[in-house]
Amino acid sequence: MKLQVIVGSTRQARQTLKQAKWVANAAKGMEDVDVELVDLEDYPMPFFAEPISPRYNPNRDIDPTAQLWLKKLEAAEAYVFVTPEYNHSIPGVLKNALDYVTWEIQRKPVTVVSHGSAGGARAATDLKEIISESKAVPLPSSTPLTMIGMSELIDDTGNLTEAGKANPRNLQQALEDALAELKWYSDALAEARSKDQ
Repeated sequence: MKLQVIVGSTRQARQTLKQAKWVANAAKGMEDVDVELVDLEDYPMPFFAEPISPRYNPNRDIDPTAQLWLKKLEAAEAYVFVTPEYNHSIPGVLKNALDYVTWEIQRKPVTVVSHGSAGGARAATDLKEIISESKAVPLPSSTPLTMIGMSELIDDTGNLTEAGKANPRNLQQALEDALAELKWYSDALAEARSKDQ
């Protein structure tokens, strides 16, 4: 499985990068998984302003940075979007990046890891709806991966702190279970996609 862990915030002093590193660290311990941390900070796209939906525009004139972003997405087989919750939803930078997407993530599985007030649950719910428009396959396993007080649970290197290890929800096991589910879907969908070629 070619997995991209996508950092969904570019805010100064963001905590999301810690959580993304935690996900990537766990995924690197899995068999047959190639993990890449993809940071939206490396793709400073302008606000989406194309005249019609990119999914239905055969004469698309796309921003060069957005084109790099789309090529990056296309190269993966599965995704973990890591997002904070801003104003009961996802950050604008993540929504903007997804507005450029056509079918690069079509028929590929996505899970969401979130943090913030209410654990980022509202952001996770919104994000699943948004990615489904690109015909991705959002998995139901993000609920155990919402985190309140995430900045105290994960350190800067992406490892659980003592408080994180002591959390009664067994965060590491919840993450490993979610990644195992993602790999199952990734393998199944990759086989199904191969029959369409």
